[in-house]
Amino acid sequence: MPNAAFAVQSYPVLSEGERRQQGASRLYTAAPANGREMRRILIVGCPGAGKSTLAKELAEITSLPVIHLDRHYWLPGWRRPDSDSWQKTIEKLASQPEWIIDGNYSGTLQQRLSSADTLIHLDYPTALCVWRVVRRTIAGWGRNRGDQLAPGCPDRFDWPFLKFVINYRKEQRERDLVRMERFVGRALRFTSPKDLSAFVNALRRAAHGQQPVGFVQKS
Repeated sequence: MPNAAFAVQSYPVLSEGERRQQGASRLYTAAPANGREMRRILIVGCPGAGKSTLAKELAEITSLPVIHLDRHYWLPGWRRPDSDSWQKTIEKLASQPEWIIDGNYSGTLQQRLSSADTLIHLDYPTALCVWRVVRRTIAGWGRNRGDQLAPGCPDRFDWPFLKFVINYRKEQRERDLVRMERFVGRALRFTSPKDLSAFVNALRRAAHGQQPVGFVQKS
């Protein structure tokens, strides 16, 4: 299938106060496209939010190539790369003309934001993310996670990682939001899987010519 370029309306990333005023979720419905394309889509959020799953779904719709940052970061045996090597890897990946990149890695978030034209933030509750991480670990115990991780990195129980997920909203989220507020492209935030599913399904229908491509906030 030829690469499909999708256009969406542009939204600012809401501050915490604005998000509380406007409600927990942001819903999107079909509307005429504004002519701007999605060719570099960055998906971020707490581990367990479903970033890799969303990346694959969007790739099926758009034919854009997927880049799972976990696969490029972790070395066999769950070893970490040195900082310089990781920076060079990010530069190389982000310089590609088209991509869907999933993964947080806050230290290089600003670098990826400067290259992206579309930001999708999965801002889900801690309990949901923790549950999904635990479920994923149990289901894949001792096996590599398909194309999401490099060979030699089988799923395992990692208490420091689980602790990071548990504390993400308290210790890391605000720093990530500050970085996202500087993003000048199209920003979409979802706070529930239901709303994200509606968005993806609308994109899928658009890809099959069943509705115009583009989204506006639902009042």
